[in-house]
Amino acid sequence: MKVLSLTEPYATLVKESKKLIETRSWKTNYRGELYIHASTTKIPKELEKNKELMKLVDNTSLNFGNIICKCNLVDCIYMTKDYVENVKKNNYQEYICGLYEEGRYAWVLQDITPLKMPIKAKGQLSIWNYYNELDVMNLIKDIEYGWLDKYNNKHNLINETFSKNYILQSPIEVITNKIGVCWDQVELERYYFRGNDWNIKTYFIVHYDGDKCPTHTFLTFEKNDKYYWFEHSWEKFKGIHEYNTQRDLLWDVRNKFIKHELNNQYDIEKLILYEYKKPKYHISVQEFYNHCENGKRVPCVEDGTNDIETIKK
Repeated sequence: MKVLSLTEPYATLVKESKKLIETRSWKTNYRGELYIHASTTKIPKELEKNKELMKLVDNTSLNFGNIICKCNLVDCIYMTKDYVENVKKNNYQEYICGLYEEGRYAWVLQDITPLKMPIKAKGQLSIWNYYNELDVMNLIKDIEYGWLDKYNNKHNLINETFSKNYILQSPIEVITNKIGVCWDQVELERYYFRGNDWNIKTYFIVHYDGDKCPTHTFLTFEKNDKYYWFEHSWEKFKGIHEYNTQRDLLWDVRNKFIKHELNNQYDIEKLILYEYKKPKYHISVQEFYNHCENGKRVPCVEDGTNDIETIKK
């Protein structure tokens, strides 16, 4: 869904149909359904002092950090001096709900409908896209498992050249190339979920066997007091898996990794799980390992050592 973030009290004024024009410094060619998001930004002090404006939301709950209504964006009008004066003279309430100056733009909203259940979201600048978990799974359904080397060649299997020639793709590159290993696909998932406020985390599990060092990366999120493992690249477990706790989730992924990737042949002291942040794109295998290893060690794997250099040997 297309979304526009507004600071409060403007978002709630739209929701209450007290504001039907959003004023912006830039033009948009988009027309159609648009969701309104109330950003988490605090009301600026100068707005709080604007008694005319704030009176419009007296006894009305504000909605920081939520998508709260939908509408149709039907027009984008360039503001001339006459246009500004006309709004001020004939629609004063609208005038105090925006910044009307010659050279700016008036985005005209119609068919405003409050959502029965607001959607928590972080928001973004400009018009942005909000995707739920089913949307994202559908968006990446055509991404195949494989990797792109530094010479832009595609590979469907992990072979002996992977450690030397692999580079981490950007999300746009994964979309364009329609291929990626779990490392790439998690970054694409992170990209699509970036507007959500679901406590999204990414993990890297590795078994330091001194040879291939099998790994898997995966994304999790928290929603409505449940925890979800979002999995696309691991074909055997592709889907959205629900758990009561984050520990249950991580323990399940760990056990599946041990059984299906390590064939139950593993050293508990060499099995490590990291929570890691977004890496830089176009990094090598070793650089990706280094990035994840600089993340947070997660004790759920119940390993027996903290000496990473010893583990790697």
